[in-house]
Amino acid sequence: MPTARLLVALLTTCASTAFAAPASYLMLDYSSGVLMDKATAQALWNDNLPARLRRLYPVGKWGFASEVEGGFDDARTCIVTARAMMLPRSGKTLLFQPSKTTTTFGIQAAATIQQCRALAKAKLGEAIAAMNFALLPS
Repeated sequence: MPTARLLVALLTTCASTAFAAPASYLMLDYSSGVLMDKATAQALWNDNLPARLRRLYPVGKWGFASEVEGGFDDARTCIVTARAMMLPRSGKTLLFQPSKTTTTFGIQAAATIQQCRALAKAKLGEAIAAMNFALLPS
């Protein structure tokens, strides 16, 4: 009887581990709050990092950071810079020694704040896509 309980406990543990979500990368965002909030940046990273990246760059050794900056000039032109970086991980923190960095730029004349935020989101998506292109073999 004790052997059966032990077997059930082991099977339950193995089953929960097998169906658990894969570990995720540590991701930080240092964006201007006017253009990008942390939740939007996190969602962009989660949606655009392919699963095969985890095999080449283990979650326990690497993480990612993003930075979106910009705003409006005197002519109401929206100017955006978006940067995506792959950083080495040290325990529960990331070391600011970028292994890969991609940067995109964008401008939009006579933009509203919503259009500027949409441009910032698009540019960060492009920077993440460029990061994937740089890291993953064809």
